[in-house]
Amino acid sequence: MVFPHSIPYADPKYFLLLLIALIPLILSMLIAGKRPNWYQSLVTLFFLYVSFGGASWHQGVALILYVVWQTLLVYAYFSYRQHKNSSGIFYGAVFLAILPLAITKVVPFFNGGHSSILGFLGISYLTFKSVQMIMETRDGMIKSYKVWHYIQFLLFFPTISSGPIDRFRRFDKDLDNPPTPEKYVDLLGTGVHRIFVGFLYKFIIGYYFGSVLLPPIERATLIHGGISWALVGYMYVYSMDLFFDFAGYSLFAVGISNILGYETPMNFNKPFLAWNIKEFWNRWHMTLSFWFRDYIYMRLMFTLLKKKVFKSRIVASNVGYFALFLIMGIWHGLAWYYIVYGIYHATLICLTDAWLRFKKKHKNLPSNKFTHALAIFLNFQAVCFSFMIFSGILNKLM
Repeated sequence: MVFPHSIPYADPKYFLLLLIALIPLILSMLIAGKRPNWYQSLVTLFFLYVSFGGASWHQGVALILYVVWQTLLVYAYFSYRQHKNSSGIFYGAVFLAILPLAITKVVPFFNGGHSSILGFLGISYLTFKSVQMIMETRDGMIKSYKVWHYIQFLLFFPTISSGPIDRFRRFDKDLDNPPTPEKYVDLLGTGVHRIFVGFLYKFIIGYYFGSVLLPPIERATLIHGGISWALVGYMYVYSMDLFFDFAGYSLFAVGISNILGYETPMNFNKPFLAWNIKEFWNRWHMTLSFWFRDYIYMRLMFTLLKKKVFKSRIVASNVGYFALFLIMGIWHGLAWYYIVYGIYHATLICLTDAWLRFKKKHKNLPSNKFTHALAIFLNFQAVCFSFMIFSGILNKLM
């Protein structure tokens, strides 16, 4: 029997295979309250084969080499950290953890757009997990390192391609403590519900925006050239497609995780109802934005303030925001529109902070349902404009 190869959650056959593969695990969890680790490992290997086999075999090889590299690196740093705590060794370990991802991002820029042989689907999200492990080990938050648990954390197949980005300590707790049958009934129902909502988002609403509306409005935008009403329409359609496609995928990932007995964190929480850009990033791709906040922004702020690089905390905060979003923009790719996208969001957040400080000093400013609705409306326009930049359509127009 030849199994089809596909990107996770992109093909109906993928869901059929999931249904068949998960039935024994569901029954075991419902009846015995146990998650057979050997069976979960077999299911993981099978779906990794589905995702990285066939025509994508070279990605599968890259994934294997990557996991070996990161496993040995994290083990070596964990062993070192039990006795010493040199900053140089720490930064060296972080650099080595990021190196494979950096190579895959840089190579296309210098190689005519051709991908690196080291690249594979999901390398960014696995790198976030590895860097997180090293940083939390340095902080003394991770007390033990079990190689097999770490590999299971890296290769957790529901989230491997695009997140959500889980935290090792939370994942490890779920790995060691499967839910009771009573709790699992609720978790199973929640997981199934999320999968059905994911179908609505990705394959119905997302399909309509991305496959029906987006191609003709993009052609109209390019035909008109420059600033046009077609470009305005493209801005909104692309934003809706981006949200429903990615939110649908994330619901699949979290839903399947729930069925496996894991409470993987959600990635979206009604982001277009945010009333300012800071609140938006607390609702949009939350596991990514929280990762960047915790492991880049907060650490950079601590360093800037500790070493008294800036006297003003406000200046240090603004510098931190620009550094953070520049890194986030470059992470998406070495293209000018990704960098402008990062600068744009950093500027909005700095302006939002200034506005919040102004409001705090002027408590007599109106604050009611109307001003709240206006704030949501204006923030939505600002976010959609940023997604238009992110899409690269301006590069095509130029």
